[in-house]
Amino acid sequence: MNILIDIGHPGHVHLMHPLAEELKSRGHKIHYAVRDIPVAKRLMEHYGMTPWVDLGGKKDSLAGKAKTVVSQDLQLLRYVRRNHIDWGFSSGLVLSHVSKLTSMKAFMFDDDDDKAEPLITKYGHPLTDVVFTPDCIRRKTRHTVYYHGTHELAYLHPNRFTPNPVVLQHAGLQPGERFFIMRFVALKGHHDVGQQGLTLEQKQTLVDLLKPHGRVIITSERTIEPEFEPYRLPIPPEEIHSLMAYSSMFLGDSQTMTSEAAVLGVPALKCNTFAGRLSVPNMLENNYQLCYAYTPDHFDDMLQQITRLLSMEPDALHNEWQSRRQLMLNEMVDPTAFFVNYLEQL
Repeated sequence: MNILIDIGHPGHVHLMHPLAEELKSRGHKIHYAVRDIPVAKRLMEHYGMTPWVDLGGKKDSLAGKAKTVVSQDLQLLRYVRRNHIDWGFSSGLVLSHVSKLTSMKAFMFDDDDDKAEPLITKYGHPLTDVVFTPDCIRRKTRHTVYYHGTHELAYLHPNRFTPNPVVLQHAGLQPGERFFIMRFVALKGHHDVGQQGLTLEQKQTLVDLLKPHGRVIITSERTIEPEFEPYRLPIPPEEIHSLMAYSSMFLGDSQTMTSEAAVLGVPALKCNTFAGRLSVPNMLENNYQLCYAYTPDHFDDMLQQITRLLSMEPDALHNEWQSRRQLMLNEMVDPTAFFVNYLEQL
């Protein structure tokens, strides 16, 4: 098979890399497309996901995004026809459109609820042959294929990932040193319109609360604020999951990294206006107590929960979350293995 993997976000690189490796080992030829996103390209280089076709930059406005989708539709339509692509994998709209103009089958990997992404639901799902979806979500489209897991487990399941302890040395950390990771996002996706994360004042409050208990490390999707520059992430992006696995706690307004920390068994606390509205983080919180979500107007509740966690003995906190993680792993599948098995049956 000729298979095209379309990357629209750095997180898609992590999601697709194990699947690409499995399919390459079975003799399939993998092609790649990517937007002009430096971090995504760096990760693709790191994982050997090359060469790729560059689809250009992304726009912030909805009108700009619509024009970009049309442009990328045309670019990938030509590419798919020229390279006789059989299957296309993505987490966005473009390949679903192209599939209706070619013989390519489109497979979408989507872990957001329908109501949180109305444009994808209306203009993507109906045109896609298969929408792989965690089974805690319920979709309208008949093209859904459910699996008992999360996107993050596709690359962070123990079958796929083992943290590398050398990352502690790269980050300038001493063995046993306690540290916390914070992540701030830009909220620029089409589904982020009107949403809010942490304010500058709230970010500073979190840093001040954590500093007496260990080192604070900050990674930011937007330009990092000057006052947080001393806490900037000191490692390359491809090492973030290893560093996260050894951290004592994760805090921020990132959907994905909150779930990543949770499935690694790291206490994770998120503050944004999506809190309580998305099925996957709700499942990780309500079924396994691996993470917590708060809206910005309930920030004080978040601070109280952080204080409770910091009052626990560090080893006891770590062991408790690893026990919760193991319960989750016992009940869920390895998503990458599920995807491969499903595709091989076709």
